[in-house]
Amino acid sequence: MIAVAAAAAFLATFNETFLNVALTPIMTDFGVDVSIVQWLATGYLLVAAVFVPVSNVLYHRFATRPLFVAAVAFLVVGSVVGALAPSFGVLLTGRLLQAIGTGLLTPIGMNITLAVAPREKLGLAMGIMAAMTTLGPSMAIVVSGALLSIAPWTTLMWVFGALSLIVLLAGAVLLRNVAELGRPVLDVLSFLLVAVGLVGLLYGISTAFSGPALVAAIAAVVGVLALAAFVMRQNRIEHPLLNLKPFRSTPFVLGVSMTMLGLLFVFAMNVVIPIFLQSVKGQDPLGASLILAPGILMTVVLGPIAGRLFDRHGGRVMIPAGFAIMAAFALLVGVAAGHESVLLFGALYVPAVLATSLGIGPSQTFALSSLDRESSPHGVTVVSTSFQIAGCLGTSLAIGVYNAMTTLGLENGSDLLGASTLGFRGAAVLVALTSVIGVVLAFAATKAARAARAAEAEGTVEFGRARTVVDLMKTDVYALSTEQNVLEALQMFTERGISGAPVLHTDGSLAGFLSDGDVMRYLSAEHPSSTNIYSFAIGESDDLEDALADLVSLPVMRLATREVVTVDANASIADAVAVLSDKHLKKVPVVRGENGPVIGIVSRSAVNRLAISSYLASRAGQVRPADDVTSTAEREPQLA
Repeated sequence: MIAVAAAAAFLATFNETFLNVALTPIMTDFGVDVSIVQWLATGYLLVAAVFVPVSNVLYHRFATRPLFVAAVAFLVVGSVVGALAPSFGVLLTGRLLQAIGTGLLTPIGMNITLAVAPREKLGLAMGIMAAMTTLGPSMAIVVSGALLSIAPWTTLMWVFGALSLIVLLAGAVLLRNVAELGRPVLDVLSFLLVAVGLVGLLYGISTAFSGPALVAAIAAVVGVLALAAFVMRQNRIEHPLLNLKPFRSTPFVLGVSMTMLGLLFVFAMNVVIPIFLQSVKGQDPLGASLILAPGILMTVVLGPIAGRLFDRHGGRVMIPAGFAIMAAFALLVGVAAGHESVLLFGALYVPAVLATSLGIGPSQTFALSSLDRESSPHGVTVVSTSFQIAGCLGTSLAIGVYNAMTTLGLENGSDLLGASTLGFRGAAVLVALTSVIGVVLAFAATKAARAARAAEAEGTVEFGRARTVVDLMKTDVYALSTEQNVLEALQMFTERGISGAPVLHTDGSLAGFLSDGDVMRYLSAEHPSSTNIYSFAIGESDDLEDALADLVSLPVMRLATREVVTVDANASIADAVAVLSDKHLKKVPVVRGENGPVIGIVSRSAVNRLAISSYLASRAGQVRPADDVTSTAEREPQLA
């Protein structure tokens, strides 16, 4: 399953730059200029960024396999539309359809990886994913350059469509459901706010160097205001489009920032190097692509290795070293741009792009490992959105600096060669500076990781003091609706590995609680010969199958307990312990106010884990709880 997820990540990022080398022939065929054709790249990134937050809602509402297939189908359909496009408008439409698939596919693939990868091998798994996301945009330039040397640009769309179809079929055959399904609601206003915010902000940045400054500034301001309104709304509504809980973690914020800086480096260099080599060094598209190939191919190998090293030693040394190497060799590549030897230029770029494997994958793993399983899908959404933002930033800033410095050189009397070299060196200095910022953030992340561990230990020792059930409860509640039947309830119990779930009215208020014990008692009374559910294991399942078929027409509220014991959100952990103990219950729904909505579940096992970890913390001064969905081991960032 990780292989399918990695292939999806590769496809999504591969397509972000696959058409870049073909922009010149597309302008010729459709008679458009560079200000129009650039929307094939910018528009793609914008739409992909807008649909990333939507993926989190869809991931928890629909089964993994059909959702994955639907997302990849957008890539296939968009490719066919683009390949057959009779006009630029139709081509752009196909490109934007692909962008919808990319916006959904990147976080889905990462969520699949987080769900199936063992925690002790998370660094390796995320290293593979990071290698694919780094390889995608880089390899796209090599492959497209080779194809354009023997075929028209429409071939690119057909080839990508075929690759997408292969991944679609692989997902349909190999994937199984790994998501924790519920009934999340898509808040339309939140979607519109994040769409306006991202489009405005990224449009302002992308046009800052090439369009009217006033328009760019207005767009950026509108984008920032819309994003601010989006954040305020997420904190107020019951079902936010994006849970902002991950932003409470300083290690997560630093990890995402470092990941973005690494991706900015990749996208910036991938756009300015081909332009410089073709316009200044006289290379054709294939030649320019081949100069990038060695470093790109070696990155695929180094990505998983860097992941293993992160699993064993953390990123305290690896991440800052990676950014330092990126900065140093970016400057050396800038110096080599003034020399005639293209081979020297390409050789110096190899360690620069290899170093991104030490920065991007480990930073991403560090960010997500600072979250628990409940927050991880929301963290994935943030990380996936950052991919698109980093791509747009890297492309726009690099091209903007390149063009501005080239123009400055020409105005100062330099020839085209000297001015273009100055422009490239300006872009190299830009990515070197961002890499230096990555070094600074890496050291800050080390301190934040240590502080997070210390705070966790201190917080755990404070068991029972000034803490409420909100600190302990599981917020991703598996719930049934009053419209469902008992067989559907049993199916959910089996898929989720749970023994019971609350039944909710349409307004979210509690209607009852159904457990597998309630169902077994019913079967025992109504179908005595089928009470042994293990008969399926020994081939004597006819009676039980008839009994279970009876459950299709049985509403859950016929068997559910209506007088449900609950705990208020403001209750202390001691109160929750008393309820669980006195009532001999395994779990209790947490509600907000009398007759309020269910906001979580507090379980006996969660209390037991907290008690044990408190004891261990008091003995050893640090927390080492067992691996579980709410354990410190999952929340603890591994940079230090």
